[in-house]
Amino acid sequence: MSAKTLVRKFFKLQRLIAHPIYARGLRNGSAAAVEHERVVRNTRIGTLVDVGANVGQFSQVARRFWPQAQIMAFEPLKGPAARYLKVFEGDTRAKLHPFAAGSEAAKADIHVAAKADSSSLLPISDLQTELHPGTEEVGTESIEVRRLDDVLTPESLTGPIFIKIDVQGYELEALRGMPKLLAAAAAVYIEVSFVPLYTGQPLASAIIDHMHSAGFEITGVDNLTFSPAGTTVQADMLFTPRTAH
Repeated sequence: MSAKTLVRKFFKLQRLIAHPIYARGLRNGSAAAVEHERVVRNTRIGTLVDVGANVGQFSQVARRFWPQAQIMAFEPLKGPAARYLKVFEGDTRAKLHPFAAGSEAAKADIHVAAKADSSSLLPISDLQTELHPGTEEVGTESIEVRRLDDVLTPESLTGPIFIKIDVQGYELEALRGMPKLLAAAAAVYIEVSFVPLYTGQPLASAIIDHMHSAGFEITGVDNLTFSPAGTTVQADMLFTPRTAH
């Protein structure tokens, strides 16, 4: 591990132990995704729909800045889901749905990575493991896939609705299963890739086209990552309705 990485981890740890919500998460094996604080702090959230919640890294950030928000989290893997429930034990405004988001209801085998947050319904590519060592496939797990529009109704959610999607290459399929929810959303925050980290993964251009067709525009780009050669690998993009501007 490089000295730069060690310094970055040290300063993140300081931020985590300084806030009670983050410190509780850390005690339960979940390091809050503090790199998203700026976006979460500056975007009103009545309900967070956390798609690809893993162990609650993003949900913790939402809870810190929006303590009264509803959280509807989706995490299909048994291990991370159990940890999420531990992190949010006693939080009556957070609910975990133990399945993946897709374009149709189905049973599927998810490719489980050595680092669980890199698991995907798509096969893990060699490029993913090259750029992110320790994310190779270690097995599969049978999970349930649901359309979010079959699970959540916008009328039942407190606005503004903020949708976060981080599902390791399956973002477009997840979006295709939530047109009604998208139509009601005030903001959608999506991890996009510029290179195929998973076999058959739609890249950033396909996500942007889909969101444009759904009436959204890009209003923010954060957390860009790069390959050792300097090419752009991933980013988090914030989309908001065009009518909002």
